[in-house]
Amino acid sequence: MDYKKIYFAAGCFWGGEHFLRKLPGVKATRVGFANGSTPSPSYREVYTDTTGYAETVEVTYDPAKMPLKRLVEAFFVIIDPLSLNRQGEDEGTRYRTGIYWEDGADVAAIDEAYEREERWQGRPLAVEREPLRNFYPAEEEHQDYLIKHSDGYCHVDLKALRYADLLKELASLVEDVPDEVAVMANTAALLHETMKFFWTGFYRVADESHLALGPFQGPVACYSIGFGKGVCGTAWKRAASVVVEDVEQFPGHIACSSASRSEIVVPLFDGGGKVAAVLDIDSDRLATFDDTDRRMLEIAMQIVAAEIY
Repeated sequence: MDYKKIYFAAGCFWGGEHFLRKLPGVKATRVGFANGSTPSPSYREVYTDTTGYAETVEVTYDPAKMPLKRLVEAFFVIIDPLSLNRQGEDEGTRYRTGIYWEDGADVAAIDEAYEREERWQGRPLAVEREPLRNFYPAEEEHQDYLIKHSDGYCHVDLKALRYADLLKELASLVEDVPDEVAVMANTAALLHETMKFFWTGFYRVADESHLALGPFQGPVACYSIGFGKGVCGTAWKRAASVVVEDVEQFPGHIACSSASRSEIVVPLFDGGGKVAAVLDIDSDRLATFDDTDRRMLEIAMQIVAAEIY
């Protein structure tokens, strides 16, 4: 099996490693210091911000199970890509963000994910993109720190960590299962039970004019939704995720259930890049869904699509 390596600076490397090691296709992680100016630095030396190093996570991964573009997209979930030399409560050049590669062939996938993020943010990112010049592992006490110290400091959103566990379970659940309906059914069940959503399911593209109800978990739902209608039809038309904090304020909202208060809809693309279905998730609370939900559910749909299309 051909594993590859990529290096991510995500602020404090304790939390970065804890998230990245959970992702499907990740074989191993190691924390250390990258792209500095002095040989074999210690943690205390790097902490002074005089060595030029960034706290970095070395990720060994299987590109067949976790393509690099998807891995970079997951990395963006746990950082503020607009913040310079600061993540969470940590500030200093050692906490800058970056993506560092050993193999020049990786640049195209990194650039694709980077530029997608930049378009989403609407302004330049404060994330370095550079070849790896050097990497020195940190002392053993810093490896797998949050496994050794469950109460340790972590700037990574707890929701992102829950999703990382979910993605690994999802990848295992759908692996080598080409049946579209079966995969959608178990995906909906896993999301519903793990994240405790009010309604979780799929609407499949039936023809050019409407979506048809697919496998779901939750109360009874609408059988059909038109192209461009409601949140689901809008996500289909835009071929993009739609997050709604208050469904009553969404123009043309289709009230399949009066208990639904907020909603997220994420497209599922077929092998040709067309929307084949949408994942629809409803909450009975306002403003349930945020950018972490959007990003991680988009990755979940990539995992599903890779198996059934």
